Amino acid sequence: MQYPEPIAQLIDSYMKLPGIGQKTATRLAFYTIDMDNDDVTRFAKSLISAKRDLHFCSICGNITENDPCDICRDKSRDQSQILVVEQAKDIMTMEKMKEYHGLYHVLNGVLSPIEGKGPEDLNMSSLLKRLQTNKSVKEVIVATNATPEGEATAMYLSRLIKPAGIKVTRLAHGLSVGSDIEYADEMTLYKAVEGRTEM
Repeated sequence: MQYPEPIAQLIDSYMKLPGIGQKTATRLAFYTIDMDNDDVTRFAKSLISAKRDLHFCSICGNITENDPCDICRDKSRDQSQILVVEQAKDIMTMEKMKEYHGLYHVLNGVLSPIEGKGPEDLNMSSLLKRLQTNKSVKEVIVATNATPEGEATAMYLSRLIKPAGIKVTRLAHGLSVGSDIEYADEMTLYKAVEGRTEM
């Protein structure tokens, strides 16, 4: 038996989310149907608002409502450090720690020849321009994940930045190999930042 078209479309929509297969998508679709009308309306509005009202910061690449983002506009932050992360969500994870007070830069991915992702596919050129124009930056902290792709990206960035005389450090491996920053607890992140090493 086939599902009615609205349910089938809802299942297909949920399956577009990462990690959601047919069974989970079906369960979510039927859960959505059982939701209160006001809750469904709020849910739909929040999806539309997130797509319409959010964009990338023109300086660091963070997701923001305002351009530049709040972090880039905050002159009280340490202007001599830029912490480079893979995704914008990693900034939120680092900010929860409340121990890092510098600036950020989002790459929007990592180098991955298997997936066909090269330097031109990442937000690297804007980082290099930023370093050329902002002479107050003394250190770039590379906080890519401890995966082969993250390590390769870190080494590539180090080779690009070091000739400019800027110190390049890497988060210490308080983060276990193969883990994502997003899932690390605050203490692990704190240790990783404190124990970073020069590349």
